[in-house]
Formats: sequence, structure tokens, C-alpha cells
Amino acid sequence: MVQPNRHLPTLLLLFFSQSILASDWPQFRGLNRDNSFPEKQILQTFPKSGLKILWSKPVGPGYSSPIVSNNRVYLTDSLLTNPASLERIHCFDEQTGQPLWTHSYNPNYPDWVFKDSTGMGPTSTPIAHDGKVYSLGAMAHLLCLDAKTGQPLWQKDLAKDYQVKEFSSRSSPLIESNLLILNIGGKPNAAIVAFDKDSGKEIWKSLDEGLTNSSPIILTAAHTRQLIVWTQSSITSLNPSTGQLLWREHLITDNNSAASTPVFNAADNLLLIGGLVMKLDPDKPAATLLWPAEKARAKRILSDTSTPLFRGHEIYWAKPTGELIAVESTTGRELWKTDKITTLKTGCAINLTQCGGLTFIYTDKGDLITANLTAAGYAEISRTHLIDPTYVFGDRKVAWSAPAYANQKIFTRTDNQLLCASLAP
Repeated sequence: MVQPNRHLPTLLLLFFSQSILASDWPQFRGLNRDNSFPEKQILQTFPKSGLKILWSKPVGPGYSSPIVSNNRVYLTDSLLTNPASLERIHCFDEQTGQPLWTHSYNPNYPDWVFKDSTGMGPTSTPIAHDGKVYSLGAMAHLLCLDAKTGQPLWQKDLAKDYQVKEFSSRSSPLIESNLLILNIGGKPNAAIVAFDKDSGKEIWKSLDEGLTNSSPIILTAAHTRQLIVWTQSSITSLNPSTGQLLWREHLITDNNSAASTPVFNAADNLLLIGGLVMKLDPDKPAATLLWPAEKARAKRILSDTSTPLFRGHEIYWAKPTGELIAVESTTGRELWKTDKITTLKTGCAINLTQCGGLTFIYTDKGDLITANLTAAGYAEISRTHLIDPTYVFGDRKVAWSAPAYANQKIFTRTDNQLLCASLAP
């Protein structure tokens, strides 16, 4: 006779709790660096009163995004009290927002920063991995910290070691195997540098090309791991283990325009980067340009602030003037356009995050939208205001930092606060 399990209710509760919790968001654009949010139990229609704010904490200037790992939230910012400047890495409890530790250091900001300190802090989003947190500051200070205590494990001055210029370290670091990989535009021949993630030792460096704001990705095509980077001179695929060149597409782009992250559609072997769609060869590391026919900036660059969403046979893309458009992935033919997302002005930001069949849209106005995006059109489900923008751009204030999504929550920041809101139904 089978005896009843007295622990069954507890076990079922634990199983259910774990089954509805999504992955953490340990780096820029999430677990797989594709801005997907694999949450099943999620709010689709927002209350009229807005989302439930779980906690909010004061922070300083910076454009970096928060990350979430092992029930902790990490964020970088600056503290500017003329003539002193500090850059900080904060660690908060995910559930309560309680500060757990802060590591500060002096990056020696130039005097002109104090005349207008809006946004003057780290832009690169940190990454958490195997009990460590890696941070790249605005003045090219690279730090590896113990994720639990905030104690420094190793650090480097990339401005000194690789001639990296001030306030140009905006790309977010990437981890592949035992390597920490950065797009820093260093010299000599150090546009891309890989360090041993545990010791900080340089393993390889590659490319003599100018720095951009674009963060690299890793993909697999032709049975080969490929590191995809966008510099001011090219779109390039490197062997992530060695830095060896696999293929290269010549492309001239200024630093400010090269901001979006590469997006890969593995099902069709299509890579979207810099406004170009490329077909990756399934048999060998190589790529063929599909569209547009001309590489001129006006023909290929849409948003300078937002990364597109590549789903199925469609690409959903923000225009620099605030519209959201859908195009066919293989031809670039426009399917539809909407002006209902945000203010129709230069400097807009439309952050698209896929959550099953639902799309979360976070805008430069600090609004959060749920919508269905299909080839047939844009169908808005719900909208709420989440946070007041603080970054001054032209005649208005904007929220440019991309949010993080984890465990039925959204995390977002401005120049003065880090906010956590519930997305639990």
C-alpha cells in the first residue's frame, strides 16, 4: 500500500513557484542577449491606477541598464559633487530593494562634466556571471567584483592600457566560455579585446577600427561560434576564442549612429545589424548582403537609440522620428507603420521585448505598453506610465536606459531613481 506523502503540498507549492518564475536578466538585453522575457504568468492588461510599485531607490546619473541575478539587482551610476566625482556599482535585494553593498571609485571626470551632469555616468551595462559582476565605466575603468560582497577581484585602466578615450566606453561586455569580451576601440589593433574573466589577463585583441556604441553578440552559424561586432568601419565576424577574422562586410558608420545591437534570426540564418540584413552561409563562416541595395546611412539606419525586434519573417523597427514600422525580413518591404507609440521627434526610444506572443514596449516617455505585433498590423492592448524621464534632450526630457525584466517584474532607471514594478497578474 502506498503511503500518503505528508510533504506533497509543500513540494507542489515549491514546484509551482519555480515553474512560474522566469529567468534572470544578468546582462544587457537579457539572458540570451536577445531581449526575450520567457515569463508565462504575466500581466497583459494594466490596472487603471498603474503598475504596483514594489520599491524605488535613489541613484545618480548614468545610461546603463539594471541587471538581475540570483535575487539581486545591480546598477552602475555616478555621484558628482564638484570637484569630486565617483562611479559606483550598487547591489540591491531584488524583493525589497534593500541596499546590500556599493563599491565606489574615483574615475577623475573632466571639469566640463560638472557644467551639465545629466546622464554623465556609466553607459555600459554590467554583466553578472558565476558569482562575479563585471563593470565598464565611462572613463574606461574595467572592474571585476565579488557579486555577494562587492569586493574587487581585479581591475584595469583601459584608457591607460589601450588608449581608450573618455566617455567612449558605451558598449556592454559579453562573456563567452572563460572570456570577457569588450568593444572598446583601443589601440594598437585593440578595437575588440578578450580578457580571462577570472584573472583579467588579456587573451587576444583584434581589429584596428573605431569604437561604436553597439554591443557585440555571439551566434552559431555553419556549426561555428561567431562573435559579431559593429565598428565604425565594418560589420565583422570573429572567432570568439582567438579573435581570428572569419568574415567582414565593409561599412562606414559614425559612432553615434552605430548604437543598436546585432539581432540574429537562427531559423532563417539572417543577421540584422547597422540597418543591413545579411544571410549567413550554412556551410562555412561567410555572409551575403540581402538588403538594402545601397549602404548609404539614409538607406539603412533607422533608430539610433533602439534595437529592432526580429521575429518570424518580420522585423519591427523604430524610426528616428518616433514611428514603429514592420518590414519583411528577406526584402525590406514595408508592411505597416504606426505613429501611436511615442512623441514624433528625433531622439525617440522604443524598446521592444518579446514575452511569448506578447510584446512589451518601453518608450522614451517612461511609458510601458503591451501589444500584439504581427504582419497584419499593430494592436495595442494596454498602456501605463511607469517613470518620469530626467535626461534632457532638446526641448524635452527622455528615458533612454533600456529596462530589465525578471521574475514577473520590470526594473528601470533614470538619473535619480531605480524603480521595480510588479508584472504579476
